[in-house]
Parts: sequence; structure tokens; C-alpha cells
Amino acid sequence: MIAAKSDAEIDAALAKLGLALPAAAAPVAAYVPVVVAAGFAHLSGQLPFVAGELVAGRLGEDVSLEAGVVAARACGLMLLAQLRAAGVLTRVRQVVKLGVFVNSAAGFTAQPQVANGASELMVAVFGDAGKHARSAVGVPALPLGAAVEVDGIFALG
Repeated sequence: MIAAKSDAEIDAALAKLGLALPAAAAPVAAYVPVVVAAGFAHLSGQLPFVAGELVAGRLGEDVSLEAGVVAARACGLMLLAQLRAAGVLTRVRQVVKLGVFVNSAAGFTAQPQVANGASELMVAVFGDAGKHARSAVGVPALPLGAAVEVDGIFALG
């Protein structure tokens, strides 16, 4: 079994990337951010906040691929922040699956490259335990006009 990371190890991995966890965002509708059941943490979709501002817009229209990657990474950071707020971040043994939703213009097909922003973050933080299954889907709209939304499933120890 892969050993979980301590808060200090997670913070050090993030600092190496020049990142830190934001405060966990409050839900914007009738749901909870994290449900722990049967040894897994199921996380609701998280939106991208960079420097406290929502990254909004549509990839292939008014948001660049590079900005989309940054937005997906910001969603990944918020997933980790929600896990910490729920008191289970240091229990993560495996990132199981990420679902990445990309607000996409017709004809935009680089959703997998956008999703790499979140996927590469998980590997940087958790090493081999950060390797996961993934969906990367183009959608015509997201809540609050967000450019990207990411949800996830994490195995806990």
C-alpha cells in the first residue's frame, strides 16, 4: 500500500511548484464539497480561482490553451484544499479518477491538454499515487461561466 503524505510533505511539494493551497471554497448550490464513503473521498466539481478571481470564459474562443491549463491546475488545488478542509488530505493513498469539464467553443478539441493541468499537479504532489484514470470532456457552459471544472475520487487509508 502506498503511504499517505503528511501535510508538510504536501505543502513542500506545492511550494516546489511555487504553489500553495487556497482556502476551500464554499458550495454555490445545494451540495457538499466532499463525501467520504467506503474508504473513498468523492469530491464535487471545483471551479478555478487564480489570485482570488474566477477564470471564466470559453476555450477556443476567449481563453487560451495555456490559461486553460492554469485553470485546471487551480481546480486541482481546490480539490486538495477541500480534502484538507474535510480532514482527509493526509489519508489519500491514491488519486483514483478526475473528471475534467472544459467550457469549449465548437471545434475546440484540446480538452486532454487542458486536463493535464490538474493531472500533472496530482502526480507532482502524490508521486505514483497521483496517477489516475480521467475523463476530459468539452461542454458548452459551466457554472458561473467558469472555463474549467474538475471533480475527483480519492482512495483513503
